[in-house]
Amino acid sequence: MNGQDLDLSEQFKEYLFVQRRLSRATVAVYLPVITSFLSFLEDQHLCVETVSLDDIQRYLITRREATGDGGRTMGKYLSALRTFFSFLVQERIREDNVARRIKAPKTAPPLPTAVTVDDVDTLLGVIPTDDDLGYRDRTMFELIYSCGLRVSEATGLLVGSIDNGSIRVLGKRSKMRLIPLGDVARSYLDTYLSQVRPRLVRTRPFEKRLFVGKDGRPLTRQAVAKRFDQYRDQAGMPTVHIHTLRHSFATHLLEGGADLRSVQTLLGHSDIKTTQIYTHVSTKDMRDAYDAFHKEEKDD
Repeated sequence: MNGQDLDLSEQFKEYLFVQRRLSRATVAVYLPVITSFLSFLEDQHLCVETVSLDDIQRYLITRREATGDGGRTMGKYLSALRTFFSFLVQERIREDNVARRIKAPKTAPPLPTAVTVDDVDTLLGVIPTDDDLGYRDRTMFELIYSCGLRVSEATGLLVGSIDNGSIRVLGKRSKMRLIPLGDVARSYLDTYLSQVRPRLVRTRPFEKRLFVGKDGRPLTRQAVAKRFDQYRDQAGMPTVHIHTLRHSFATHLLEGGADLRSVQTLLGHSDIKTTQIYTHVSTKDMRDAYDAFHKEEKDD
């Protein structure tokens, strides 16, 4: 790039941070795209003042062919270019945001990852229950799985959230839902409340949060995720994440014959289309099993 392009890149960077107030992570995505785009213009003897819609599309095609990037990544490139041309319009370098005329590539939302019931048992089985923190963790992750909780919902639970064999959960947009407790989770929870938690909150007897650390203070989402990752590694399941427990809860319910509306209510989804994603997960698992069965038949 020439000196003028370097100045433009620095101005754009300042625009992203100061005027658009974008995160460092977003800026780290946008800047390399614009650097690449400006290099492309220089190679093609083009300039930002007159570059056309066809030129931008040609850049995106060239980029995709060179990197093999899919629709989701190409969508980020286009977002960066749209923001860059908005910046050019604001600076009166151009009169139009030509990049807005390019349609973003359609990408299917990624399917949530679920594991089998046996895998869940294996994962939870590595959690030691012979000390207070281990017992707390086993209780917490049993509850997250058996009730399909988000991590933020689990850390936000209060002692008073337990209600006659059910648990009141405050979800997104402050929506409250009531979820029945399974026998296993309820058994762990009873022991945790009667024996384990009192020892953890001995220096903070008025703490209302259900799950607390060894100092009696509420657990953070980061702390819970870190504990989960440790158990996941012990279980030898590197691709499993804490949200997998919620995904598996929904998938196992549907596989067991639960209707979509009930699962939607239990998960706290506002739109049933979000819940329908899990039907694709179940269908994919069945299709994989079907394909594997017929492959074995052919091998025989």
